[in-house]
Amino acid sequence: MIVAEQKPIEEIIKSLEGFRNIAIAACGTCVTVCMAGGEKEALKLASVLELKSSESGNGITCKVITAQRQCDVEFLDDAAEGFEGVDAVISMGCGAGVQFMAERFRGTPVLPGVNTKFIGVAREIGVWTEMCQGCGDCILERTGGVCPVTRCSKSNFNGPCGGSANGKCEVSPETDCGWQLIYDRLKELGRLDRIYNIIEPKDWRSSRDGGPRKVVKKEVRL
Repeated sequence: MIVAEQKPIEEIIKSLEGFRNIAIAACGTCVTVCMAGGEKEALKLASVLELKSSESGNGITCKVITAQRQCDVEFLDDAAEGFEGVDAVISMGCGAGVQFMAERFRGTPVLPGVNTKFIGVAREIGVWTEMCQGCGDCILERTGGVCPVTRCSKSNFNGPCGGSANGKCEVSPETDCGWQLIYDRLKELGRLDRIYNIIEPKDWRSSRDGGPRKVVKKEVRL
Protein backbone atom coordinates (compact mmCIF):
# COMPACT_ATOMS: atom_id res chain seq x y z
CA MET A 1 0.00 0.00 0.00
CA ILE A 2 0.98 3.65 -0.29
CA VAL A 3 2.20 4.93 3.08
CA ALA A 4 1.89 8.60 4.04
CA GLU A 5 2.05 10.81 7.11
CA GLN A 6 0.21 14.00 7.89
CA LYS A 7 1.95 17.28 7.20
CA PRO A 8 2.83 19.48 10.19
CA ILE A 9 -0.20 21.50 11.22
CA GLU A 10 1.76 24.75 10.84
CA GLU A 11 2.45 23.93 7.19
CA ILE A 12 -1.20 23.16 6.53
CA ILE A 13 -2.35 26.39 8.18
CA LYS A 14 0.12 28.42 6.13
CA SER A 15 -1.19 26.86 2.90
CA LEU A 16 -4.71 27.99 3.84
CA GLU A 17 -3.90 31.71 3.99
CA GLY A 18 -6.70 33.64 2.29
CA PHE A 19 -9.19 30.73 2.44
CA ARG A 20 -12.12 30.48 4.86
CA ASN A 21 -14.54 27.76 3.75
CA ILE A 22 -12.51 24.55 3.67
CA ALA A 23 -13.35 20.99 2.66
CA ILE A 24 -11.10 18.26 3.99
CA ALA A 25 -11.15 15.24 1.69
CA ALA A 26 -10.44 11.96 3.43
CA CYS A 27 -9.53 8.86 1.42
CA GLY A 28 -10.84 5.44 2.37
CA THR A 29 -8.00 3.22 1.22
CA CYS A 30 -4.22 3.33 1.78
CA VAL A 31 -4.04 6.45 3.95
CA THR A 32 -6.86 5.10 6.11
CA VAL A 33 -4.91 1.91 6.76
CA CYS A 34 -1.73 3.80 7.67
CA MET A 35 -3.76 6.20 9.83
CA ALA A 36 -2.69 9.35 8.00
CA GLY A 37 -5.64 10.51 5.91
CA GLY A 38 -8.77 8.53 6.66
CA GLU A 39 -12.04 9.98 7.93
CA LYS A 40 -10.88 9.80 11.56
CA GLU A 41 -7.73 11.80 10.80
CA ALA A 42 -9.67 14.28 8.63
CA LEU A 43 -12.19 14.94 11.41
CA LYS A 44 -9.36 15.49 13.87
CA LEU A 45 -7.64 17.89 11.47
CA ALA A 46 -10.90 19.80 11.00
CA SER A 47 -11.26 20.22 14.77
CA VAL A 48 -7.67 21.42 15.16
CA LEU A 49 -7.97 23.89 12.28
CA GLU A 50 -11.21 25.36 13.60
CA LEU A 51 -9.79 25.61 17.13
CA LYS A 52 -6.68 27.41 15.95
CA SER A 53 -8.82 29.60 13.70
CA SER A 54 -10.99 30.67 16.63
CA GLU A 55 -7.85 31.54 18.59
CA SER A 56 -6.47 33.68 15.77
CA GLY A 57 -9.77 35.07 14.55
CA ASN A 58 -9.33 33.79 10.99
CA GLY A 59 -12.87 32.46 10.77
CA ILE A 60 -12.04 29.16 9.07
CA THR A 61 -14.83 26.59 8.85
CA CYS A 62 -14.21 23.00 7.81
CA LYS A 63 -16.28 20.10 6.60
CA VAL A 64 -15.10 16.56 5.98
CA ILE A 65 -15.93 14.56 2.87
CA THR A 66 -14.75 10.99 2.38
CA ALA A 67 -14.10 9.48 -1.03
CA GLN A 68 -13.55 5.75 -1.01
CA ARG A 69 -10.67 6.23 -3.43
CA GLN A 70 -9.35 9.60 -4.56
CA CYS A 71 -7.49 7.89 -7.40
CA ASP A 72 -10.73 6.68 -9.04
CA VAL A 73 -12.94 9.10 -10.96
CA GLU A 74 -16.06 7.10 -10.10
CA PHE A 75 -15.65 7.76 -6.38
CA LEU A 76 -14.74 11.41 -6.96
CA ASP A 77 -17.92 11.87 -8.97
CA ASP A 78 -19.92 10.38 -6.09
CA ALA A 79 -18.42 12.92 -3.68
CA ALA A 80 -18.40 15.91 -6.06
CA GLU A 81 -21.47 17.64 -4.64
CA GLY A 82 -19.78 18.05 -1.28
CA PHE A 83 -16.98 20.13 -2.78
CA GLU A 84 -19.24 22.75 -4.31
CA GLY A 85 -18.87 26.28 -2.97
CA VAL A 86 -15.72 25.77 -0.93
CA ASP A 87 -12.69 28.05 -1.15
CA ALA A 88 -10.15 25.22 -1.04
CA VAL A 89 -9.83 21.49 -0.53
CA ILE A 90 -7.26 19.78 1.66
CA SER A 91 -6.70 16.34 0.22
CA MET A 92 -5.68 13.71 2.75
CA GLY A 93 -4.93 11.28 -0.08
CA CYS A 94 -1.54 10.42 -1.55
CA GLY A 95 0.16 12.58 -4.16
CA ALA A 96 -1.78 10.79 -6.89
CA GLY A 97 -5.05 11.58 -5.14
CA VAL A 98 -4.16 15.27 -4.77
CA GLN A 99 -3.35 15.58 -8.48
CA PHE A 100 -6.40 13.62 -9.60
CA MET A 101 -8.69 15.78 -7.47
CA ALA A 102 -7.02 18.91 -8.84
CA GLU A 103 -7.88 17.69 -12.35
CA ARG A 104 -11.46 16.87 -11.39
CA PHE A 105 -12.19 20.12 -9.51
CA ARG A 106 -10.29 22.58 -11.67
CA GLY A 107 -11.88 25.72 -10.26
CA THR A 108 -10.89 24.95 -6.66
CA PRO A 109 -7.39 24.89 -5.15
CA VAL A 110 -6.55 21.36 -3.94
CA LEU A 111 -3.86 21.35 -1.26
CA PRO A 112 -1.93 18.35 0.12
CA GLY A 113 -2.59 17.40 3.72
CA VAL A 114 -0.13 14.52 3.87
CA ASN A 115 3.35 13.67 2.65
CA THR A 116 3.46 10.53 0.51
CA LYS A 117 6.36 8.42 1.78
CA PHE A 118 6.61 5.05 -0.01
CA ILE A 119 4.98 1.78 -1.08
CA GLY A 120 5.20 -0.49 1.91
CA VAL A 121 3.68 -2.94 4.36
CA ALA A 122 2.43 -2.93 7.95
CA ARG A 123 5.02 -4.67 10.12
CA GLU A 124 3.04 -4.22 13.32
CA ILE A 125 0.49 -1.79 14.69
CA GLY A 126 1.80 1.71 13.99
CA VAL A 127 4.89 0.59 12.05
CA TRP A 128 5.19 0.60 8.25
CA THR A 129 8.28 -0.13 6.17
CA GLU A 130 9.14 0.53 2.54
CA MET A 131 9.17 -2.50 0.24
CA CYS A 132 8.89 -1.17 -3.32
CA GLN A 133 9.85 1.95 -5.29
CA GLY A 134 7.68 1.17 -8.29
CA CYS A 135 10.67 1.10 -10.63
CA GLY A 136 8.65 -0.60 -13.37
CA ASP A 137 11.10 -3.46 -14.05
CA CYS A 138 10.62 -6.03 -11.29
CA ILE A 139 13.44 -8.55 -10.77
CA LEU A 140 12.16 -10.20 -7.59
CA GLU A 141 12.20 -13.64 -9.22
CA ARG A 142 15.98 -13.33 -9.38
CA THR A 143 16.50 -12.18 -5.80
CA GLY A 144 14.27 -14.48 -3.79
CA GLY A 145 11.44 -11.97 -3.48
CA VAL A 146 13.63 -9.34 -1.79
CA CYS A 147 13.96 -6.05 -3.70
CA PRO A 148 17.56 -4.82 -3.95
CA VAL A 149 16.43 -1.42 -5.22
CA THR A 150 14.52 -0.77 -2.00
CA ARG A 151 16.00 -3.05 0.64
CA CYS A 152 19.65 -2.27 -0.12
CA SER A 153 20.57 1.22 1.09
CA LYS A 154 22.71 1.70 -2.04
CA SER A 155 20.24 -0.03 -4.39
CA ASN A 156 23.01 -2.39 -5.51
CA PHE A 157 21.90 -4.91 -8.10
CA ASN A 158 24.85 -7.17 -7.38
CA GLY A 159 25.95 -7.33 -3.78
CA PRO A 160 26.73 -7.25 -1.02
CA CYS A 161 28.97 -4.22 -0.89
CA GLY A 162 32.05 -4.11 1.33
CA GLY A 163 30.39 -2.16 4.11
CA SER A 164 27.98 -4.70 5.59
CA ALA A 165 28.83 -6.61 8.76
CA ASN A 166 26.96 -9.22 10.77
CA GLY A 167 23.95 -8.89 8.50
CA LYS A 168 23.62 -5.16 9.05
CA CYS A 169 24.19 -2.18 6.74
CA GLU A 170 26.99 0.30 7.29
CA VAL A 171 24.43 3.10 6.98
CA SER A 172 22.83 2.12 10.31
CA PRO A 173 23.26 -0.79 12.73
CA GLU A 174 19.46 -1.03 12.82
CA THR A 175 19.17 -1.53 9.05
CA ASP A 176 19.34 -5.06 7.67
CA CYS A 177 21.72 -5.60 4.78
CA GLY A 178 19.50 -6.06 1.75
CA TRP A 179 21.86 -8.54 0.18
CA GLN A 180 22.10 -10.55 3.37
CA LEU A 181 18.32 -10.84 3.22
CA ILE A 182 18.56 -11.94 -0.42
CA TYR A 183 21.27 -14.49 0.41
CA ASP A 184 19.30 -15.94 3.32
CA ARG A 185 16.10 -16.18 1.27
CA LEU A 186 17.77 -17.87 -1.72
CA LYS A 187 19.45 -20.32 0.65
CA GLU A 188 16.09 -21.16 2.25
CA LEU A 189 14.65 -21.80 -1.21
CA GLY A 190 17.58 -24.00 -2.27
CA ARG A 191 18.36 -21.54 -5.07
CA LEU A 192 21.55 -19.99 -3.77
CA ASP A 193 23.27 -20.56 -7.09
CA ARG A 194 21.20 -17.67 -8.49
CA ILE A 195 23.17 -15.18 -6.42
CA TYR A 196 26.06 -15.62 -8.87
CA ASN A 197 23.93 -14.52 -11.83
CA ILE A 198 24.92 -10.96 -12.71
CA ILE A 199 22.00 -8.53 -12.94
CA GLU A 200 22.64 -6.01 -15.67
CA PRO A 201 22.51 -2.30 -14.78
CA LYS A 202 19.23 -0.57 -15.54
CA ASP A 203 18.91 2.58 -17.58
CA TRP A 204 16.52 4.40 -15.28
CA ARG A 205 16.42 7.39 -17.62
CA SER A 206 14.86 5.33 -20.38
CA SER A 207 12.27 3.91 -17.99
CA ARG A 208 11.12 7.48 -17.30
CA ASP A 209 11.45 8.72 -20.88
CA GLY A 210 8.36 10.47 -22.19
CA GLY A 211 6.82 11.66 -18.91
CA PRO A 212 4.44 9.80 -16.59
CA ARG A 213 4.17 6.06 -17.14
CA LYS A 214 0.86 4.53 -18.21
CA VAL A 215 -0.71 1.09 -18.17
CA VAL A 216 -3.53 0.41 -20.64
CA LYS A 217 -5.64 -2.77 -20.70
CA LYS A 218 -7.33 -2.65 -24.07
CA GLU A 219 -9.56 -5.63 -23.31
CA VAL A 220 -11.38 -3.81 -20.49
CA ARG A 221 -11.61 -0.32 -21.97
CA LEU A 222 -15.09 0.91 -22.82
